[in-house]
Amino acid sequence: MSGAGDARAPAPVTSEDCPYLHVDMDAFYAAVMTRDRPELRDRPVVVGGGDRGVVLSASYAARTSGVRSGIPMTRARRLCPTALVIRPDYDLFTTVSISVMEIFRRVTPAVEALSLDEAFLDVSGASRRLGGPVDVAELIRARVADEQGIACSVGVAGTVGVAKIASRRAKPDGVVVVPPDQVTSFLHPLAVTELWGVGPKTGEQLHRLGLHTVGDLAHTPRPTLQRALGQALGLQLHRYAWGEDSRMVVARRHDAEGPDKSIGSDETFGRDTDDPEVVLRELLHLTVGVAARLRAAAVAGRTVTIKVRFADFTTITRSRTRPEPTDVTGEIYETAVALFRGLGLQRARIRLVGVRVEGLQPRAQVFRQLVLGERDQGWSEADQAVDRAVSRFGARAVQPASLLGRRVPRSG
Repeated sequence: MSGAGDARAPAPVTSEDCPYLHVDMDAFYAAVMTRDRPELRDRPVVVGGGDRGVVLSASYAARTSGVRSGIPMTRARRLCPTALVIRPDYDLFTTVSISVMEIFRRVTPAVEALSLDEAFLDVSGASRRLGGPVDVAELIRARVADEQGIACSVGVAGTVGVAKIASRRAKPDGVVVVPPDQVTSFLHPLAVTELWGVGPKTGEQLHRLGLHTVGDLAHTPRPTLQRALGQALGLQLHRYAWGEDSRMVVARRHDAEGPDKSIGSDETFGRDTDDPEVVLRELLHLTVGVAARLRAAAVAGRTVTIKVRFADFTTITRSRTRPEPTDVTGEIYETAVALFRGLGLQRARIRLVGVRVEGLQPRAQVFRQLVLGERDQGWSEADQAVDRAVSRFGARAVQPASLLGRRVPRSG
């Protein structure tokens, strides 16, 4: 087992050993509400309603006084009289969450969103592009910090249950890796309530049986657990205590994201740039990926949106709705370029750009009206041929000439 704070380097693991990541935002609601207010960085902050409400989130400075999510606000004020109470902005939370989940999906399509601020990822297919699971975890943390200004912690393991526990131990702002040969030594000293599936009532039952650690549970005969907890739960917890877990990551969005209402991507430059050609080249690179995802999902969209974030973190978006839905790379890029040029930027230093297509509908329902003299075979068919080549030979098999030799931006 290894973590970000260990003196030892993380144990070398592969995606075959540890294909699963659990990514959890650190004090998400409090972090989002204070990210643009640096003067609050070290102050105790509580996010929640009035005196009759409950705490939605607390900064780590407030947590040192015992403030936790879910406790009454009146108790939070007694525990930490100096805390600044901020009312939640749910629209902002949803917006940031959608952007964070898109960061995950740029790494792997196998993202299972559990809530606004946490998700499982299966990164077994990302190793060829991005390195081992620890490299992927660090890349995600860097991108979330750079693009959204908040921190996250990541658990890396061979099962989703252990990955979730590991992310909890990684907080705040760290990574904990649990290789398969260290699962029992990691799990068994933990409180039994840390196991997935052990809620307050089950925890009380286990404590009455004298079981306080995961190790206690693991070394209790399975029939004893099944008599006390029921056949299914007793068997399940016994397996979890030994690190046995057959659950897989099932790609799904959180309810707040909606059913694929848009597909987009953005990228942070390694260094802020004021060169419009660099920006346009990055918009083309993003458009190629977005259009391919549209075609893979068999959808098309009418509205193209670009996002531009400047060096001071000011962010603007511009949109244009096309006459017909499209999944054609050239048409989406043409619209994105027009939107960017329409901003009339003069040497403005840009940190990030993004492209998104919205107003999606099934591609089978889109009927394209041909223009007089236009060929009935064209860019759409060319895109499909590129998709087939990329699927067979990899992402760099076919790409626009202007992207040849492109250096991939790195989040700094």
